[in-house]
Amino acid sequence: MKKTSSIQAFSERIGIRFKDLSLLEQALTHSSYVNETKEPVADNERLEFLGDAVLELAMTTYLFTKYPEAEEGELSKLRAQYVCEQALVYYAQSIGLNHYLRLGKGEEASGGRERPAILADAFEAMLGAIYLDQGFSVAYDFLKRVVFTPIDNGFRVEFKDYKSQLQELVQADSNRSIHYKMVHEEGPAHHRIFTVEVYMDNILMGVGKGHSKKEAEQQAAKEALEKVARG
Repeated sequence: MKKTSSIQAFSERIGIRFKDLSLLEQALTHSSYVNETKEPVADNERLEFLGDAVLELAMTTYLFTKYPEAEEGELSKLRAQYVCEQALVYYAQSIGLNHYLRLGKGEEASGGRERPAILADAFEAMLGAIYLDQGFSVAYDFLKRVVFTPIDNGFRVEFKDYKSQLQELVQADSNRSIHYKMVHEEGPAHHRIFTVEVYMDNILMGVGKGHSKKEAEQQAAKEALEKVARG
């Protein structure tokens, strides 16, 4: 299947008629493909950054409406559960996104189409592309079909949200602050390792590593919680 027809087929599969199909093409393009091709193409990392924000706003709106009596902490935990990497992988696979990814040969050979971090990032990148091309209302309607309906039907993931636990601990004392810092990125495109530090009151409390920034942040928060528990 030619590249253009493949992207068009995926556009039709997800029910979005793109005005600029190159946005969807970019959303499906992993950095490993860019590194191996001579084509003047961009990877999906910028779109993933945008899509992450779109997903957070849409999920927040959905949960705020669905649970009118829920407290802020409960809503935060639910949101973290439904936008975690495991959940994003489920959404991506449910629409067959993995079949349309553009990967480098090395990434393809090492099973990149099923790699959780790649699928999760591509799903968010695709959402960013929908937002840029069609606007927030279309992106929200897409999420209603692919994400919110499964949740309404009982979809759940087992997820330990260390970031939310750490945030709750900090919020208990209004004088405290917390922030995460991505300090290192290493390894080939098909096996990238991210290192993140978490600071409480500008004091380093934890360091985490993972195959995605989200995973590294969770590990950093976990280490910070363990340090606090030890006193």
